[in-house]
Amino acid sequence: MTGIRTTAALAALLLALPLSVAAAPPAGAAQAAAAAVAPATVRAELPRPTGPYAVGQDVLELVDRDRTDPWVPASGPRRLMVSVYYPARADTGGPAPYMTPGAARMLLDAKLPGNTIPTEALTTTRTWAASGARPAPGRYPLVLLSPGFTMPRTSLTGLAEDLSSHGYVVALVDHTYENTGTTFPDGTTLPCVMCGQLRSPEDWAGLDRSRARDISFVIDQLTARPHPAWRHSRMIDPTRIGTAGHSAGGAATVPALLADDRIRAGADLDGTMDVPVPATGLGGKPFLMIGHPLPDGAEDTSWTGSWPRLDGWKRWLTVAGTNHASFTDLPVLLDALGLPDAGRSLPAPRALQLTRTYVTAFFDLHLKDVAQPLLDGPTPQNPEVTFHP
Repeated sequence: MTGIRTTAALAALLLALPLSVAAAPPAGAAQAAAAAVAPATVRAELPRPTGPYAVGQDVLELVDRDRTDPWVPASGPRRLMVSVYYPARADTGGPAPYMTPGAARMLLDAKLPGNTIPTEALTTTRTWAASGARPAPGRYPLVLLSPGFTMPRTSLTGLAEDLSSHGYVVALVDHTYENTGTTFPDGTTLPCVMCGQLRSPEDWAGLDRSRARDISFVIDQLTARPHPAWRHSRMIDPTRIGTAGHSAGGAATVPALLADDRIRAGADLDGTMDVPVPATGLGGKPFLMIGHPLPDGAEDTSWTGSWPRLDGWKRWLTVAGTNHASFTDLPVLLDALGLPDAGRSLPAPRALQLTRTYVTAFFDLHLKDVAQPLLDGPTPQNPEVTFHP
């Protein structure tokens, strides 16, 4: 029920799996899968957010001048692109694109050798946020989201939009040189330098710790006084901060919680814990684990080893019928493209709905102090979700 780093079918285009260990399919199979898409009719649509707020979006470039980029030192300071989602006034702003053409092209080409799927198949994905929307009044908790390794930040757009609709400011972080492509304001799209470079547990742990530093830097920039990097930073309540992520992004929640006292709670979506929870725990901080079932009832040893060391509120949920990518937008995109999604039987909208529901409940409980009976145990409404004892 955690982040396996292999895939049986790269033709399942957008599985959030590292390129370093993915076996390339025969060129003919990849081309056949790509050719099966009808470009004129393909348009994915993310599920509508379920909360009471409209959603706004701003895109920021943040530069950490106190830290040289860990992967490409010659490039200078660490540069990050961040999408900030926030509760907004309805009917303000304009449609927010799903991703840039440059990032979409690199993603498609990296995941499908011989790809013929048009870039527009991704860039025209229907989202629900409005660029430059006027903010809703009030102050809100901040949640930071980190995507899976090799995957762009946009793979968690559906979760980000839904959290914001429920009254959160959400910072969705692209970790530069760790995904298929990150587009910067000058139009440059930087590639995945680290793809294929992580060969040992120590390498993966180093990646997670680097992501934790990225997350802390983004918090610095969004909450800095008197000159924050985001124009609406007054919306953020700096005493209520959480972090969550998918795969490597989920794994990074452990070092982030250990290193940054400002982060009060963390959620790991199907991410193997390369930095295990230490024997001393996480300082009592709440921790949520959501994963897919492994064959023959197997369990990820990083989860079984860390589980008893968690010293605060904790839940470990397994969602039947899911695969590694089910906790992201990717199954929605795969279905729209008519491509297979190996190992998943749960419909894509249902998988995303459950992810949103339980992650929002977790942060509502621990950042808003709102009781969440949903998290007390199994419910008839969600028979797919089992609770680890």
